[in-house]
Amino acid sequence: MRRRFWTVIVAGILSIGLAAAPAAAVDKTLKVGVLGPFTGPSAKNGAEFKASVEMAMEKIDYKIGDYKIELVWIDSQSDPAKATSAYAEAVERMGIECAMQNWHSSVAVAAMDVAAQYKVPHWFGFGATEVVNEKWKADPEKYSYWGGKGWPIPAKMAVGYVECLDNAIEKGTWKPENKKVGIYGEDTDWGRSLGGALKQMFADKGWEIVSEDYFPITQTDFYPLLSKYKTAGVSVLAGTSTAAPTMTAFVKQAGEVGLKSVIIADGLGWMGDWYKMAGPASNGVLDMIPQLTTPEAKKWAEDIQAKYGFNPSPSAGGLCYDGTNMFIKILKRTLEKYGELNKENIHKIFVEEIHTGQLTFSKADGALIMNEYRYNADSVPDPVVGKDAYYFPVIQYTDGKGAIVYPDDWKEKDFEAKK
Repeated sequence: MRRRFWTVIVAGILSIGLAAAPAAAVDKTLKVGVLGPFTGPSAKNGAEFKASVEMAMEKIDYKIGDYKIELVWIDSQSDPAKATSAYAEAVERMGIECAMQNWHSSVAVAAMDVAAQYKVPHWFGFGATEVVNEKWKADPEKYSYWGGKGWPIPAKMAVGYVECLDNAIEKGTWKPENKKVGIYGEDTDWGRSLGGALKQMFADKGWEIVSEDYFPITQTDFYPLLSKYKTAGVSVLAGTSTAAPTMTAFVKQAGEVGLKSVIIADGLGWMGDWYKMAGPASNGVLDMIPQLTTPEAKKWAEDIQAKYGFNPSPSAGGLCYDGTNMFIKILKRTLEKYGELNKENIHKIFVEEIHTGQLTFSKADGALIMNEYRYNADSVPDPVVGKDAYYFPVIQYTDGKGAIVYPDDWKEKDFEAKK
């Protein structure tokens, strides 16, 4: 009787073990942090991030090999201190092994230290400021965890604005009353980085910088500032904000005070439904933003609209979608090469294959926005900039639609100044 009893017990234990074995084999989870402004002044961009990441992950059913992908949303709230606190909590309490995305430059400058401290490989942070690059190059080994930026420094991109206007002057299609320019922007690393780059570029081309003004990212009253620009008679206003309420208010109020200046509003189109906020005052405004040109890109935008109820921007949602899909490729390559998904192995792929240009993500891989995302020893942490790689054309808006006006071999129409 006793022998029968123990036989039953042993058989039961073995059956439980055998039943549990298959579950254990597939019960692997990789926790991936997603850093973005999910609340606060740039929450609309955060919503585009969330939708784009989810759409990319749904395509692979949240699985890489026998790993389940679990997303951990890290809310930066557009604030560096809050972002770093939330990031550290995601590592310590939620157990993320890697992370991706980020919107603000000031957040990137702070978050890259957290990633380095915890040795968390972080992919495709949008923070473009050269401060990120300066820190990275000062200690490449430490900051190699900030794997590859999703946006190059402003100086590599914004020169197109100045070239576009100079091109129009040379061709005689624009005859400004003077060569006075006002520089404006949000008081953040991004705003000052782009503002400083534009200031230098215009000055190098013989323009007079009559004013350089920075304001809080939450500011929405610009009547006094715009009146100052009108009194100064500037021919060009050039600047940026990453917050849709701020940028659209600036443009709308410029129309209300009767400014005839050419307005460079870098980032106006970063939120898909911006025209509802800015209105006809945006006609003639210049921006640098990629376009949804392929059937695949247009289908993606339609799918976002159908599922989430908003029109996505190529710059926020589109780049985030591409960055997420490239990260999926990185994770697949990590599993293929090392047989295990963890932060050490993912970091190895960053150093061995991303930073050396071996692993790229192109139209052939399903990229929607750029021709190819690639990095090399000279560019990192920036992507390689070029028409065959990462490149933004200059567009001009009419009734909420942007048409390429520069470079000439890409243009859809000629630049036109306000009458």
